[in-house]
Amino acid sequence: MRNLATQSGSNADAYLAWEAQQPEKHEYLAGEAFAMVDAPREHVVVALNLAAVFKQRLRGGPCQAYVSDLKLRVEAADAFFCPDVVVSCELRDHAADQFIEHPILIVEVLSESTAAFDRGDKSAAYRSLPSLQECVLVDIPSRRVESFRRTAGPDWLFHEHRPEVEGCHVPASEVSVPCAEIFENIGPDDAEPGG
Repeated sequence: MRNLATQSGSNADAYLAWEAQQPEKHEYLAGEAFAMVDAPREHVVVALNLAAVFKQRLRGGPCQAYVSDLKLRVEAADAFFCPDVVVSCELRDHAADQFIEHPILIVEVLSESTAAFDRGDKSAAYRSLPSLQECVLVDIPSRRVESFRRTAGPDWLFHEHRPEVEGCHVPASEVSVPCAEIFENIGPDDAEPGG
């Protein structure tokens, strides 16, 4: 953890300038930068499966999928995050260089070391984004996919996808994917989603 709070100027600008000089990636929240830990193979495979699904299914339309190498700015939380997969339909994001700000969908593949933060403060920060319609959390050990969907009011609706009954439909992007495809190639039991 590194404190990047400045006496003058923008903390966000200080973070971006500092981050450009670093050999590894960092997320940033309220003046502090946090090094990103290397993800295990299963995490990388699931994130890639999801990115491939969204890229293929959104092809030819106004929306694009991005992976964690492109940062997401959450100005209301004074934060920059690196979600596993982000979908944006905003032209300003498609022309952005360092970060995007107007996603309709965020997908986080949970890791043991970051699951509590991803479900808690990070998820709350994501929900402060006016453009966001859905936040999806993927839990690999339990083969569970959960969504928080924006309602017509200020509330969010929780939905747990049931892989034994249905595929995973993501209304924010109008993409549906069999849950088995999300967990494809992660291990010997990847043909047995559920639990």
